Amino acid sequence: MSNPRTLTLSRRGLLAAGGAVSVGALLTACGGGSSSSGSSGSSGPPKKDSGPWTFKDDRGETVKAGHTPKNIVAFTGAAAALHDFGIDCVGVFGPTKLKDGKADPQAGDIDIDKVTILGNAFGEFSVEKYAALSPDLLVTNMIQDHDLWAVPEESKKKILSLAPSVGITTSHTPLLTPIRRYAALAEALGADLKDKKVTDAKARFEKAAETVRKAAKAKKGLKVLAASGSANLLYVSDPTVYSDLSFFKELGVDVIVPTKVTGGFFENLSWENADKYPADLILLDNRTATLQPKDLAAKPTWAKLPAVKAGQVIPWLSEPRYSYAGCAPALEALAAAVEKAKKVT
Repeated sequence: MSNPRTLTLSRRGLLAAGGAVSVGALLTACGGGSSSSGSSGSSGPPKKDSGPWTFKDDRGETVKAGHTPKNIVAFTGAAAALHDFGIDCVGVFGPTKLKDGKADPQAGDIDIDKVTILGNAFGEFSVEKYAALSPDLLVTNMIQDHDLWAVPEESKKKILSLAPSVGITTSHTPLLTPIRRYAALAEALGADLKDKKVTDAKARFEKAAETVRKAAKAKKGLKVLAASGSANLLYVSDPTVYSDLSFFKELGVDVIVPTKVTGGFFENLSWENADKYPADLILLDNRTATLQPKDLAAKPTWAKLPAVKAGQVIPWLSEPRYSYAGCAPALEALAAAVEKAKKVT
């Protein structure tokens, strides 16, 4: 789900470029770690060291440290989520900076000029830069089983020898679970979850969710397709796997479920068969490694899709940042699109 140079047919590569994340319901998460006074400083440490530190991650592993981690390095999306809860990282890996110097969508509200970028694409990770940061903790998502997302397999052993790691499950799980898990991790690292910025974001999220629910009810029967585009294939995402798409369905949005899912995440359609699932609204993966509407315009079958002809295509970040602040805008955009969309199939 991150940013390789091209879409490949490997399961991991497909996820990295055209892929998926997670599912939605309102379950609580079993957090870990102690709570202490928050900090939103440039490196995100707590205001005071709380002594021995522990946190049980989603591998079931209890991470231990002699002090609350201060030099935190994370996958870009994970770092963006932690930032939203009040903890900033010293280093990131994964899609972070666009060619024009602006922040990649996955970077959220991170100040990308104040973090060390260990790699700006999926699979890129400078072990030398990582070691130079004297890392206390590495944080990333887990999309496939307990596989630490975007940590290169070839250098994984060396990377994990330099600092403890935390993995948070973000697929095949309700949307609010990874959000609450990142909140719990941030709190354990010293964030104040009662800070107005955090509580306001949660209120915005809840309001946006209710707006989606009302919009979906008013437009019952509106078919929505979530997909990623590549040169040769259109990947139709399975909403039962992606936490955000599943949450949309829970709110009443009729997200199409593909019937021939390959690799557990999406159905691969040749462009000749791109019209297999008639849709009134298309959520198109907007990550940097996937093709966007301007790139797809020359494909006849794309141009002929009812939703495309009606101008009912909106961006979809298939690797959301798991925080209230990260997901609220996506819900607001979905609500607006559903309210505006017309039945065209």
